[in-house]
Amino acid sequence: MKHLYLSVLMVLFSVTLSSAVPLSEIEKNEEDWQLAQTYLNRFYKLKDSSAGFASKNRNYVSKSSLSNKIKKMQEFFGLEITGNLDSATMGIMEKPRCGVPDVAEYNHFPGTIKWKKDKITYRILNYTPDISSTDVDTAIWRALKIWSDITPLKFTRIFEGEADIMISFGAREHGDNYPFDGANGLLAHAFPPAAGIGGDTHFDEDETWTMGSNGYNLFLVAAHEFGHALGLAHSRDPGALMFPTYTFASVNEFRLSQDDVSGIQALYGASNEIKPNPRPQPPKTPEKCDPYLSFDAVAGLRGEMLFFKDRFFWRRHPQMPEAQLTLINSFWPKIPAKIDAAYENFERDFLVVIQGNKYWAVNGYDVMPGYPKNIRRFGIPSSVRKIDAAVHIRTTSKTLFFAGDQYWSFDETKRAMDEGYPHLITDDWPGIPARVDAAFEQHGYIYFFRGPAQFLYNIREQRVLQIDRINQWVGC
Repeated sequence: MKHLYLSVLMVLFSVTLSSAVPLSEIEKNEEDWQLAQTYLNRFYKLKDSSAGFASKNRNYVSKSSLSNKIKKMQEFFGLEITGNLDSATMGIMEKPRCGVPDVAEYNHFPGTIKWKKDKITYRILNYTPDISSTDVDTAIWRALKIWSDITPLKFTRIFEGEADIMISFGAREHGDNYPFDGANGLLAHAFPPAAGIGGDTHFDEDETWTMGSNGYNLFLVAAHEFGHALGLAHSRDPGALMFPTYTFASVNEFRLSQDDVSGIQALYGASNEIKPNPRPQPPKTPEKCDPYLSFDAVAGLRGEMLFFKDRFFWRRHPQMPEAQLTLINSFWPKIPAKIDAAYENFERDFLVVIQGNKYWAVNGYDVMPGYPKNIRRFGIPSSVRKIDAAVHIRTTSKTLFFAGDQYWSFDETKRAMDEGYPHLITDDWPGIPARVDAAFEQHGYIYFFRGPAQFLYNIREQRVLQIDRINQWVGC
């Protein structure tokens, strides 16, 4: 049984080198090329599709095979499908991730591989020196518990003998023919359910394991890998725990996505325990064509447009035909996973994001030192608990803050609130709803958002020019 299972794994984890036609159309340096080939070999089974021509030069590869695998990878991650090694594609390839291949568009491995029992044992063989053994034990227990909470599965720890799930830390070659690659690459991997090595879960000791946001959070990585150990494949949903790349999320507030729940319950069913306090509904990933879609915040950032919704945002670049959906914490792990408002400060070249009574200034990928700060520093009264929308007017250097049916005007040059505010929204912005969800300014126009509707407002003429549905901004 063990030998049969290993043959299945060799298909899932196969690494096939290829060589053939020059990479003339993909002008990338040697380092990018090596990364791309290794990535596609490991996760998309890159194969030589040439008619027998081969070269020992590593700068040569089957053109059609490479392009096809790049397209599959781009499709999986929701990128523009070009078949080329563009910056967005290389950005995904460079992210720390799970070592299991991105096998296909389904929630579990082919053939419905699963444990044929509900009581599963696990054993921790060794520990990382990065955190205490107690922290490791806790992280592993919590990572298994998120799956047992929603299924009939029960996990029992044993301290000797062979468990269903054998857990260990190791570096580089560590005994399973699937070596790790050093720090900040492959974080861990797990084998799907079966006898022998099936279910076993390995963590790369070259990584820095933590219980917080620095390094790699052991609970989050372990929870992902145990999904594989139970039979789940990678998900294409960027909000799912089973998405291939690592993103930090608040451990205390962590909940499986609807995609994760649907996948595991398709294998094992729902929990049959009656809980006195029902769990909240799992979070869903927003759909760009949802007719009731609304935005939490909208802002520009160095030529791109950002549309925030729940714990996600769509990035829209002028040169990209489609907006890319991304988790907020995959870009900025040190800001809240959900925000209320945002605006770009052009003069000072940073993005301001607001949640509750706090705000953060973000420069590129980095939160600037000294943040968060209280919104009272803008002169907003303490009676305001939440900012609904914010927009920066470049020509006047004013930032407008909207809350309820009122708005305030802040002078970014003087760093002071303008006198006489707040004003009623309906008094100063005819045609705009009494409350707004988001807003941004562009070329003398303000785009106001309320529910599924967008209002295009001409500042000079002080009137609404057009009302559209907001889905068009994200490619629907």
